[in-house]
Amino acid sequence: MRVGISWLREYVDLPAELSTEDLERALVELGIEVESVVDLRTTVTGQLVVGEVREIEELTGFKKPIRFCRVDVGDANSTGEPQEIVCGATNFAPGDRVVVILPGGVLPGGFAIGARKTYGRNSNGMICSARELGLGEDHSGIIVLPEDTKALPGDDARPVVGLDDVVVELEITPDRGYAMSVRGIARELSHALGLPLRDPAAGSAPGATAEPAYPVQVLDTVGCDRFAARAVRGVDPLAQSPQWMQRRLTVAGIRVISLPVDITNYLMLELGQPMHAFDLDRLAGPLVVRRAEPGERLTTLDGVDRVLAVEDMVICDDSGPISLAAVMGGQTSEVVASTTNVLFEAAHWDPAMVGRTARRHKLFSEAAKRWERGVDPALALVAIDRAVALLTEYGAGVAGDEILDIDHVPARTPIALDPQLAGRRIGVDYPPARVVELLEQVGCTVTEGTDRLAEDPGSVAADVTGPDRLIVTPPTWRPDLTDPIDLVEEIVRLDGYDRVPIVLPKAPAGRGLTADQRRRRAVAQALAENGYVEVLAYPFVAPELFDALGLPADDPRRQAVRLANPLSEEEPLLRTTLLGPLLATLRRNIGRGQRDLALYELGLVFEPRIGAGVPPAMGVADRPSEAEFAAADATVPHQPWHVAAVLAGELDTAGWWGQGRPAGWADAVAAARLVLATAGIPPERVTVRQAERAPWHPGRCAELLVDDITIGYAGELHPSVIDTMELPRRTCAMELDLDAVPSAPQVAAPQVSTFPPALIDVALVVEDAVPAAELRQALTEGAGELLESIRLFDVYTSAEQLGAGRKSLAYKLTFRAPDRTLTAEEAVAARDAAVAQAAARFGAVLRGA
Repeated sequence: MRVGISWLREYVDLPAELSTEDLERALVELGIEVESVVDLRTTVTGQLVVGEVREIEELTGFKKPIRFCRVDVGDANSTGEPQEIVCGATNFAPGDRVVVILPGGVLPGGFAIGARKTYGRNSNGMICSARELGLGEDHSGIIVLPEDTKALPGDDARPVVGLDDVVVELEITPDRGYAMSVRGIARELSHALGLPLRDPAAGSAPGATAEPAYPVQVLDTVGCDRFAARAVRGVDPLAQSPQWMQRRLTVAGIRVISLPVDITNYLMLELGQPMHAFDLDRLAGPLVVRRAEPGERLTTLDGVDRVLAVEDMVICDDSGPISLAAVMGGQTSEVVASTTNVLFEAAHWDPAMVGRTARRHKLFSEAAKRWERGVDPALALVAIDRAVALLTEYGAGVAGDEILDIDHVPARTPIALDPQLAGRRIGVDYPPARVVELLEQVGCTVTEGTDRLAEDPGSVAADVTGPDRLIVTPPTWRPDLTDPIDLVEEIVRLDGYDRVPIVLPKAPAGRGLTADQRRRRAVAQALAENGYVEVLAYPFVAPELFDALGLPADDPRRQAVRLANPLSEEEPLLRTTLLGPLLATLRRNIGRGQRDLALYELGLVFEPRIGAGVPPAMGVADRPSEAEFAAADATVPHQPWHVAAVLAGELDTAGWWGQGRPAGWADAVAAARLVLATAGIPPERVTVRQAERAPWHPGRCAELLVDDITIGYAGELHPSVIDTMELPRRTCAMELDLDAVPSAPQVAAPQVSTFPPALIDVALVVEDAVPAAELRQALTEGAGELLESIRLFDVYTSAEQLGAGRKSLAYKLTFRAPDRTLTAEEAVAARDAAVAQAAARFGAVLRGA
């Protein structure tokens, strides 16, 4: 919301000495965020003066019209002689008064003006357009001042064109729709500065007449509970909006269109009441306000042909829908250049309906923004009366005597308020008299006693009892005030947030982090310490992701939760695997020039409960029962914690120190082993075996198990997945279900032996299909308790030396006893037992034997 201070001064007498800092502070203290405060006088520096065109010489021989002008700028140029200026605009004539910036001045954007020779003539300054002065987007011609302009040549032009104002831009929160108007902001300033308010909506407006201004029927009084209209005939179609109105619309960021439309936009800014102007002669029959029917279409003012939903409210005539109610009008009934008869409409629409319609059609018009925040239902006739007065004054029209007002607005429900509630909640002593004073400032009607409750107990929204309660009726412009706590918020806001004491709550004693939380933090730290970078991806995915990952049709990961109101229609599903968003992050970073990447994420995945149904309806009046909690919980998706990592490019970079090493499937497996080790799972409980699972390469995919329970997978991604997702070749990934990892066992402190180890290497020849991990497990079992460690250090294949389909795996065995030095015979016997176990299980033979 952008508004000039000069406009606000019409309704509240702001002190002349009020600085922009004090103005901003006053608004912020009332909870209104100030985006910016711009003094328009500082946007143009140098001499900006009024000039009168004396002579115009048309220059020929150029591709576009060029005029050599002599402009009277009084004594501003220190000579009194006409200023010579070359100009390309053609919308002015001798005798017109224009806006001139003299050499040495600087226009918005840092555009400096000087004297130069152009098109064969000397040009000393510039005749300005609205866009060049930052007053709007019109660049079709220069600014021609009205004939009744009192400023003389050489006078400062800033007050004439509105560059003597201060513009405030505010960010209005969704609960304060009334502040999206000059009326609402002026009211807030009157509260903040203790000044009287001249309400532009005060006073009475003519009511409905027996004969309506136009036949209208409202079929849905919930979606539209008020509809008012009045006609103005005989309007001059060439009448222009007054300059003061154009300036205010431009400052607010609204395009100037035509006098009737500009009036509706102006009153929307002034009062907060969105309106619509129909061309009365283009309406075909009576108007009907109703919900749209299936399949109906409407071409809105932006030229888009829209398919309407049954929840949309529309205004129709005999030709069908002519307006998407409260959002945007239609082309068939809009005011055009030849319009002479205008029907003004001011209605009151359901905020929830408008909000859903605007989002459905992606039409966030200025009107829709106000309607979804709440508009004062009492403004309809006031806005109609004001619009008619402006159009008859500036458009030479004749107002019709007939006024339509279909009013189904329900009365506001009073609220019962304990006057001590604010003090108990806020910690500040608010005497009852002060509570009443502050609520009346807001516009509430406050009465004391319980007589009304005794007469009609159901007429008041109450959550307190006792004879000292206050009966508070909120004003029509505050639909957000519905409960006692809303009134408490207004009390503390107007009395001042700075009066609220700063008291830190006492932290209750706790038990610290849970075991699962400690494990997740340890895993994240371990991955980060090993060179992985954590990312936080959105959990929303597109349905096409499952095809991109190559998931089979029956893969349970395809069963995803669909959001009813997603942030993006392209990504309406919740992820069932971390890999999709994580690989998208990898691709985005590669597209920005990164080549060697190791990323990881810890997050939730969402697994729907198939056949769970819908949650039960639960009100807010009472706490749900245990059965309701259980029924609702049964529909919530299962949300286990997963950890995933992806690698691309070089893991060890190349340089003068030697060759680099690209990341491979073994690094993804190592990352998974690191996670399990950090989680406290001993290596002997971890099994790694070859598997096939999308999206991994079937020959380079490892399944990780703990106690024969599958925890996750790691390896190189399938080439088709890499191509589809535009990833580097040999991209690797791993994903583990952290919640499936069992708790770490209680491990006794290891006994450190001071005796020397016995080191023995064995190289075993086995079939290619024998997994190295399983062969290692056989050696471990056969070696017995004397084996301290075992490590694979070489893999060798040669058809000539080993035979076709065979490989040699070399392990380094370390034997040690805790209480003695092992003899050579003991170490060799343990080694032989280990080899015997491998031979029995896999047919392994010692290489060279």
